[in-house]
Amino acid sequence: MNKMSQLESIVNAYKTLSKIPTVLGGKLIRNGSKISSRWSVRNLDKGKSSRFLYNYVLNDSFNVIAESEFGIDISNELLSSISPQETFKAVIREEKDSKDAKKQYLEVWKKNNLVHSIDLTALDIHGDVYADAEFGSLHWSRDESSIVYVAERKLPKFESYVKRKGEDKPKMNGSGEALPKKGEEYLYRQDWGEQLVGKYLSVIVVCKLQTETCMVLEGLPEAWCPGQVRFSADGQSVVGVAWDTEPRRLGLMFCTNRPSYIFNLTLDGHMRKISNDGMAVRSPRFSPNGDLFWLQRTVGGPHHACHQLVMLGNGKTKTTTVIDIVQDELKIAGGDSFYGVYCAALPERCFCADGKRLLLSTPQKNEIRSYIVDVDGGRIVDISNKEMPCSTTVLDIKSDVILAACSNLTTPAQLYVARLPSAGNESSIKWVAVSSLCPIPAAVQSSRVQYMHLAHPPHDADVNSFSAILMLPKVEGKAPLVVWPHGGPHSGFVNAFSMEAALFAMLGLASIRVNYRGSIGRGDANVRCLLGHSGAYDVDDCLLALTTLLEGDNNTFDRNNLVLYGGSYGGFVTAHLAGLHPEMFKVMVLRNPLIDLATKGHYADNSDGCAVEAGFEFTEKGAVSEDQLLAMRRCSPLAHVHNVRAPTCLMLGSGDKRVPLFQGLEYARRLKANGVPTRIYMYDDNHSLSSLPAETDNLINGANWILDHLQS
Repeated sequence: MNKMSQLESIVNAYKTLSKIPTVLGGKLIRNGSKISSRWSVRNLDKGKSSRFLYNYVLNDSFNVIAESEFGIDISNELLSSISPQETFKAVIREEKDSKDAKKQYLEVWKKNNLVHSIDLTALDIHGDVYADAEFGSLHWSRDESSIVYVAERKLPKFESYVKRKGEDKPKMNGSGEALPKKGEEYLYRQDWGEQLVGKYLSVIVVCKLQTETCMVLEGLPEAWCPGQVRFSADGQSVVGVAWDTEPRRLGLMFCTNRPSYIFNLTLDGHMRKISNDGMAVRSPRFSPNGDLFWLQRTVGGPHHACHQLVMLGNGKTKTTTVIDIVQDELKIAGGDSFYGVYCAALPERCFCADGKRLLLSTPQKNEIRSYIVDVDGGRIVDISNKEMPCSTTVLDIKSDVILAACSNLTTPAQLYVARLPSAGNESSIKWVAVSSLCPIPAAVQSSRVQYMHLAHPPHDADVNSFSAILMLPKVEGKAPLVVWPHGGPHSGFVNAFSMEAALFAMLGLASIRVNYRGSIGRGDANVRCLLGHSGAYDVDDCLLALTTLLEGDNNTFDRNNLVLYGGSYGGFVTAHLAGLHPEMFKVMVLRNPLIDLATKGHYADNSDGCAVEAGFEFTEKGAVSEDQLLAMRRCSPLAHVHNVRAPTCLMLGSGDKRVPLFQGLEYARRLKANGVPTRIYMYDDNHSLSSLPAETDNLINGANWILDHLQS
């Protein structure tokens, strides 16, 4: 294949995959007889994804009897929420005015009537509304009279010490606002880092609809930054999560280990702290009975790890543990194995009708599994879709009807519904498909997906086993193989649809995605065993997965065309492999790779991870430890860069707060100095490179770089 036709094939494959929509969420309405689902699809000409609403009406057997004719564009909706009695729908909308200035509105709809529309920007009592997954919320009071949300605290106005102005004015201006503060216009303000840039200090806002008045709630400590708020049952207080900002903010995105508290704040400003000190908490949820549930783990340590599910009974003062931290494995109903809770949040609605059972979805080894949990006895039952190997994520529950999204590497996410069986019979659950599949490329649909469960011979390590997921397309002859460790490091690959994996399959590339030791979904001991062994356990696991494949079948994989592919910490592992085993790999693609723990820690938003992964307790007190700096350098791939021979393509984000771009630039400079073919792409994007222009370019150029060098 010549270069032009090769590139054309890659572009066409990407365009085909870009038309496949992704499930964002869904809501059950009318006791579960109607589904309002939210989707996203890449719009290449616009350079961003379009979000749309699509509705289904079901009969008692969950057959679709009516559905939307077309999707309804909701791309300018930041948040939306249907009221408890389904009387109203609230929407936070963002638009541009005639001068192209951003404006935000709170709208409340009753059927086809716009009953309230409030220009939040014009009110000028707070900054932008938070719509992210860490802080954002839009929640109704039970009586449907009020809405609570989170926004940026309004800053006072600042001015220079020497600004010339007219005659002296009174201390307050005519609007009642304080006059500008002098000399603070350049005062440094730290935000919450990666993908939360511009978020400094949040406030809780309650809107009373009858009078269309919005008020900022007071009463939290100045150093607390609140989010994830919701009304209590009586509507006289809100409950939420508050993160401590002192002595400084560490990045929140993908980091569940930050000091935080569950609090109750009355509308007249009386605050009560509910959770204990020394904990990192998230996702508070009220049951129909008024009991409060949330997820928690200890502060510090790995960025993500196993969580407890705890409960504070209505009227009680002491919490009880519903699901505890699972160190290795827990046998649950039906003899199934359960490895602990690793989800970032509980479903917005997660309780059955009587409030005695709770639903959650969490990574478990190679899949996302869904469970029903008895809140009193703690009995856990797997209710995942077992019709095919897949990941099952619960989206909503209403009147004991469950809505979920299911997908695997060969099948994009689709909506399923099921009726929750009675207590004790949950394993008999029957899932029914609701949505229709769009066309799937034959190369993806026909690919073979295999779980690999691997173990090292017994040695001194406490944990010796790990897993991997192989995706093998049908090709003529032997397939090139992409070795692909995940980022994190404390995250994991699951058998769910992936644009990148599908693209590789369409191009005839097999991929092995490695859940090395340190990954989530295999017990908390597995997560924590990597600490102090970064650059060792993870690298050894990738090598074992690779050699197991190559030794097991000489006719399937082309051992002369092995590819390294990884982003973030996955780039850390692949760069290690390229430096330690330069003779094995033909080509490498790195996206915002972590190259040197010793220098990343000085500038990254989550600098604590550098010390922790190297085996030290993170502290910025006292003298800088030269021993720690040396240990972090020695376990980093920069120590082996002089050995690398694989032509390397780096994709970097100029706005990356998690792994600052200079990590990749330094690596590239050294590769070039050593004569290694190297190319750098720089995107005006953050760590994820997920804006559509950045994604399009880096996936196409990365694939083209791989195919170019496999042919050489």
